[in-house]
Amino acid sequence: MKILVSWSSGKDSAWMLHVLRATHPGAVAGLLTTTNSAFDRVAMHGVRRTVLDAQAAAAGLPLHVVPLPWPCSNDDYERLMGEAVTGFGREGFTHAAFGDLFLEDVRQYRVDRLAGTGLTPLFPLWKTTDTRAWADAMIDGGLRATLATVDPRVLDPRFAGRAFDRTLLADLPPGVDPCGEQGEFHTCVWDGPMFAHPVPLTAGEV
Repeated sequence: MKILVSWSSGKDSAWMLHVLRATHPGAVAGLLTTTNSAFDRVAMHGVRRTVLDAQAAAAGLPLHVVPLPWPCSNDDYERLMGEAVTGFGREGFTHAAFGDLFLEDVRQYRVDRLAGTGLTPLFPLWKTTDTRAWADAMIDGGLRATLATVDPRVLDPRFAGRAFDRTLLADLPPGVDPCGEQGEFHTCVWDGPMFAHPVPLTAGEV
């Protein structure tokens, strides 16, 4: 096996990397991230490219970046990712791993997009539905993360920049998933068992 990890810069992809290294020693061979080319940040999480590079260095893995235009249509996204996946197949990758927890439609989308590409999808964290217990397990396991973005329609913007810890979990309003699986928030991981050393972060403007 030669596994490519879909790397969001957040807690679930980081914990997935930790799980994969325990279950498939030596098989993880790279991280894949999409960035917003207009802002040079991780497409969904808004994390700066410099932080992304530092995460990859701490994980000891090559980083593969697919820059996306802004705005980016779904057609453009699928074309660019399709070209990237073809290249990874030529490089000998056999599997692509994703940190999805329980969203069936997202999982099926990934399965459909990889059909016939030569890359087999892996979902090491599936199906995690008790996300409060899962969040506690990651925190107990040494994962350290900061909320990088929040959806202000469901979560007060003042949550941005807070540590992903039990105090945060206790303060989340009802209906907000403890792992942000519905997009309520995204995180930036800076330490944990998947890293050789912490990634030093300085909080910026909200």
